[in-house]
Amino acid sequence: MERRVGLVDLGSGTARLVVYAYVPGRRYRLVDELREPVRLGQGLARSGRLAPEAVLRALAFLAAVQDYAQATGLERLDVFATSAVRSAENARELLEPARRMGLAPRVLSGEEEARYGVLAVSGGFELEDAWVVDLGGGSAQLSRMRRRAFAGGRAYPLGAVRLYERFLEHDPPKPREVRALEREVKAQLADALPELERARLPLVAMGGTVRNLARAVQRAGRYPLERLHGYALTRDALEALTEKLLTKSAAARRRVPGLSADRADVIVAGALAYRTLLRAGGFSELFVSGFGLREGVFFEHFLPPPHRPDSVRALHLANLEARFAELAQHTQSVRALALRLFDALAPRFGMTAEDRVLLEAAARVHDVGLTVDFYDHHKHGAYLVLQHTLAGWSHREQALLALLVRYHRKGRPRPGALAPLLEAGDEVRLARLAVLLRLAEHLERARSGRVKRLEVEVGNEEVTLRVGGPENPWVEVWEAQKDAGLFERAFGLRLRVLGV
Repeated sequence: MERRVGLVDLGSGTARLVVYAYVPGRRYRLVDELREPVRLGQGLARSGRLAPEAVLRALAFLAAVQDYAQATGLERLDVFATSAVRSAENARELLEPARRMGLAPRVLSGEEEARYGVLAVSGGFELEDAWVVDLGGGSAQLSRMRRRAFAGGRAYPLGAVRLYERFLEHDPPKPREVRALEREVKAQLADALPELERARLPLVAMGGTVRNLARAVQRAGRYPLERLHGYALTRDALEALTEKLLTKSAAARRRVPGLSADRADVIVAGALAYRTLLRAGGFSELFVSGFGLREGVFFEHFLPPPHRPDSVRALHLANLEARFAELAQHTQSVRALALRLFDALAPRFGMTAEDRVLLEAAARVHDVGLTVDFYDHHKHGAYLVLQHTLAGWSHREQALLALLVRYHRKGRPRPGALAPLLEAGDEVRLARLAVLLRLAEHLERARSGRVKRLEVEVGNEEVTLRVGGPENPWVEVWEAQKDAGLFERAFGLRLRVLGV
């Protein structure tokens, strides 16, 4: 039975409602979102108090949330507030009216925020150990993930809004203001830097600031995949972007492709904070997380303790696959046939366990494009694979999956616009896996599971497939024979398909 929950995040810069539909422990999907730049952290660094206008903006947002929930029948709301509310002297001016509305926010501690960030990373990356940083408007949480669990962390007063208001008085900032901000970041992180340098681990960053910075870098470099989660933002790229932003006014920054207009003023402070962290910590890159605090909170609703999936890859592939459950019998048949072909050919051609994982995943989602239309469903499917957040899969792997779906039906496999994401040898990998997937699709051409027997004989010059079942699978043999030319180009051997 599918459930729904709404998560309301009263951040220091932006407030959001996100609504998830889910089957506990099995699959989930994001179904809606409300977003408003309430700027609860406005003026907080100087006064220590929530500004009256910021409180009014937040309460107006909560009223919109309440109306949305009533209109849509959303009964479960989990409301929480972070740094701005946590540190404000007059937080009750927001919390009391919110309680009277029936929306009582939990005020998260800095450690709770840090723990939720680690929970988000454990559900979004195939990493065992990492540093996790979440730079918001009012604070930044720096945490250690060990064996996919929270191993300590805390909040620092290094949010983008806070740093902007405290240090960057001019537009664009003066060099002395930049130096003062960087000194503050290093001073605040002084206790953490020795451990960062000792434990050389991947750094995963989350939050709107790093996503904006990464998108700007992607746009400038014409990155071929519109996907932020899992993107490796290099220190060199961040340095170049930061220097560019430092020369521009806020009005000019609003026109930089990839940057949100409502962050144009504070984005420089966030960029400087990240640049300082990467420099001081000796990091050459960071990995952008599309998951953050809200996803960490959601995983507590969705998954039983310890609230993280056994396999990140499997969960998010199942999320995509589950949207097209009516295709399950056919896809299972194609999967079994493709793996049978792979296992017979892998020893001869040195195909790897990684190749098998890619082929199996592609077989499971190869027909998702049928939900759009039969014609060109291979192209529709490739688009859906690229647009879906396949957490745990690298951008290269996601590109290969999309290409396998794209060529499971017809056409000669080519990387096309996705070529920059691939590595040496991937074109050969694509050609071989695509023909195996296409053969499996053709051996399941009638979509009835008629092929019960598949024998693969690998000779010196020829591969012979002997295909049979209780019924004569004539159309399957007829269709599979059409793949002989593609097979020979990929494997260098002739292909014969015989009905038995």
